[in-house]
Amino acid sequence: MDRAPGDGALIGRDGLPLIPDGLDATLVLVRHGESEYIVQGRFQGQADSPLSPEGRRQAQLVARRLAHPLAAPVLPIPIGAPLELVQSPLKRTTETAEAIESAAPWPVIRRSDAGFLEIAQGEWEGLHRDDIKARHGETLAAWRRTPTLAWAPGGESLAEVQARVRTGLGRLLSGLADAGSPGTRDRDQVAGYGTPEAATHPWSLLVAHDGVFKVTLLTLFDLPLERFWMWSMELCAITVVEFRGGQPVLRAHNLTGHLSTLLDEAAQADHDERSRSGAL
Repeated sequence: MDRAPGDGALIGRDGLPLIPDGLDATLVLVRHGESEYIVQGRFQGQADSPLSPEGRRQAQLVARRLAHPLAAPVLPIPIGAPLELVQSPLKRTTETAEAIESAAPWPVIRRSDAGFLEIAQGEWEGLHRDDIKARHGETLAAWRRTPTLAWAPGGESLAEVQARVRTGLGRLLSGLADAGSPGTRDRDQVAGYGTPEAATHPWSLLVAHDGVFKVTLLTLFDLPLERFWMWSMELCAITVVEFRGGQPVLRAHNLTGHLSTLLDEAAQADHDERSRSGAL
């Protein structure tokens, strides 16, 4: 990723800016729910594992939260229907996107985009994490320490992932630009002064994966891929990126309050089990 002279715009291999000039829009990121492979402790990558029963409940809860954005605490997303609901083609993201579509109080245009597939994990896909550690311990450790220099045998490098993510973002952000009007950065950029106006610019939803969202955020905020592990996103968490006059602003990250009922149930089940066993 290079910069255009003088304006600081991110320029890709096609010579076009990633973020359209003056873009006023919002992009809402939603990670999929728990999958069967996650329950089993297996590496997923692009292996097509469906949601677990818990994952389907998570998807229903995040769908309900997005359907009622003005419920306290208010989500920082625009009023009205999103321009589109974009999803990775895999089962776990498709099922999560379908739950959002079913709960939506507005019409949904849903499409699949392979640019947002999870990072391919090659020979690791479908293997239990303990097996990977036993067979490929050094490579796994290197991937965790230096993710731009090591990756799963037969899998994707982060540079390869970023290339396709950028293409997918280009499609998504261009659509948002076409649906709205250019804005300016010459306006108040500091929160907390006066009553904020409700955003009315176009917005879109993207349902995808933790790894690809790490790359998405690094790309949007022009951070090096070496910072890959700086981001974390829980299952069915919500992240909101707003674009103000073409400048990305992180409005919210990794919101999970809508999943509190599941967390309360898990805590209660753990308490009951400890009470039965007499464990401290």
